[in-house]
Amino acid sequence: MSVRGVPPRVLTVAGSDSGGGAGVQADLKTMLALGVHGMSVITAVTAQNSLGVQGAWELPVEAVRAQYRSVVDDIGVQAVKTGMLASAELVEAVAELISGTDAPAVVDPVGVSKHGDSLLAASALDSVRTRLLPVATVATPNLDEVIQLTGVRVESADDLPRAAAAVLEYGPRWVLIKGGHLSGDAVDLLTDGRARHWLRAPRHDNRHTHGTGCTLASAIASGLATGLSVPEAVTRAKEYVTGAIAAGFALGEGIGPVDHGWRFRSPE
Repeated sequence: MSVRGVPPRVLTVAGSDSGGGAGVQADLKTMLALGVHGMSVITAVTAQNSLGVQGAWELPVEAVRAQYRSVVDDIGVQAVKTGMLASAELVEAVAELISGTDAPAVVDPVGVSKHGDSLLAASALDSVRTRLLPVATVATPNLDEVIQLTGVRVESADDLPRAAAAVLEYGPRWVLIKGGHLSGDAVDLLTDGRARHWLRAPRHDNRHTHGTGCTLASAIASGLATGLSVPEAVTRAKEYVTGAIAAGFALGEGIGPVDHGWRFRSPE
């Protein structure tokens, strides 16, 4: 807790998930669970449920910029997290805003949804590489996003260092390559090009994993806002999201969400 009882403040810049499992909704739930004050800049509105994304509408750049300035100039932030940015114009505007903000930034380079729906225009990929990744304190791509950004295909944990090196070429201070799509234990690699931190967790037999990436990135940002180092913040975030995946529950007819409030549930 910071001065006068005000919790650290974390800003998510991301899309809205009407189903509540991912996007800004997941980010704010994660921040609440981890004891920080969550704030939001909405970049896009999606019609989304357990079966997929039925529609997406990005907000004008001026609306995104106005939300960001409104929050940062008055309330201030101790960390920023980005998610769905949709277009090159939004990517570039958000990168410019982050570069002028004295706070760590966690960039989740969202490309596709859990259901395979595209959430980033192909024309925006170059802007992510050249504008957004260079201002990231931590970038958190999954294996599909690594392919999109670098062309590197990861077949096993042995390929993770090569994937991390390829992403680091674009300038983030740290990269967390998420190996959750590999078989076996859930293995991630965090590195700044010098130190390597391998994070392992048991794989839970639970298909209800909607919002995993958003939740992890928000948990990292929450840790950084409280003053943790990057390795500490990522380690604690991995523990939190592993518990949330284990407690994921069914909603609707498709893939349900992770449970952001798993630590608050009373044991049966």
